[in-house]
Amino acid sequence: MRLSAYFTQQVWPRREWVACLLWPITLLTGCWVHINRLLYKRGWRQSVRLPVPVLVVGNVVAGGTGKTPVVIGLVQHFVAKGLRVGVIARAYGSSQESVKEVKHHNLAADAGDEPLLVKQRCDVPVFVGRKRALAAQALLSAYPNTDLIISDDGMQHHALRHDIAICVFDDRGSGNGWLLPAGPLREPWPTVSPMGVIRHVLYTGEQHPHDAWVAKRRLAAYARNGAGEQRDLREWSGQAVQALAAIAKPEVFFHALEQAGLKLVQRWPLPDHASLSHWKPTSDLPIFCTEKDAVKLWPRLPQAWAVPLVCELPLPLLDALALNLQQLSLIHGQKIA
Repeated sequence: MRLSAYFTQQVWPRREWVACLLWPITLLTGCWVHINRLLYKRGWRQSVRLPVPVLVVGNVVAGGTGKTPVVIGLVQHFVAKGLRVGVIARAYGSSQESVKEVKHHNLAADAGDEPLLVKQRCDVPVFVGRKRALAAQALLSAYPNTDLIISDDGMQHHALRHDIAICVFDDRGSGNGWLLPAGPLREPWPTVSPMGVIRHVLYTGEQHPHDAWVAKRRLAAYARNGAGEQRDLREWSGQAVQALAAIAKPEVFFHALEQAGLKLVQRWPLPDHASLSHWKPTSDLPIFCTEKDAVKLWPRLPQAWAVPLVCELPLPLLDALALNLQQLSLIHGQKIA
């Protein structure tokens, strides 16, 4: 078992002896969180406010909670409503630290797997960089008519002020409720939202409070390969295939494929954001992967079949966001609706 999986599955869900041994370190984590917030609150560190609303899709739990599918769903929704949307991200999995615009032809090693996926799925301006404020400013400079910027992750990135935050949880919830490294939390939770920030909570798993907003996630009924071909998953029903997933929870993807009728005889669970630059299949069986993996595999293995993840956002959340943006239009001096 990988160390990250050990903490995720064994240490962070409960307050047992390993977590208790690590708990004193969480005092340092808590101090750092408090001091970092205070530096920006008192103006001792520069925080950038943009002339357009910034919506952050983030989390307080270490590890993947399904943020990027939520980002894609939000972008598609707001674009359909007529807004000009731009996306910024950190570009995990990229070797680049400087700000750059993501293009369709980029490699994931340069742009990051998730930003490249957002670009290919949504076809909106996407900028990446270690410093999100600089990425957002570069986006507005190149696309000055942008109405809304959505940040994939960045709730703890105080150098860029955001107006709305959607905090995403999966089945883990807040785990044992302790800060890193004894628990999964990046910051204390629950906590009061920073002044001026509208915060919503969204769950992407099966375990959630009964009155929570929940995003319904499911695999699409089809798969696409790097040559642009599309086929119904039922065409492989009962057929032996192999599957690869370099995501936070590979087994969830594998299980969904089996539920769709595929017979997985070979599974390749790999670390989240793995580059896949040297991965090779060991047989000629059809290869299935996630869309995030496909942007890395297709330049070398265009025969790989990617199965899209469909993320249906709750209508009450979308209605609440529309109202939030209308209210923010008074602050930013532009009509956003």
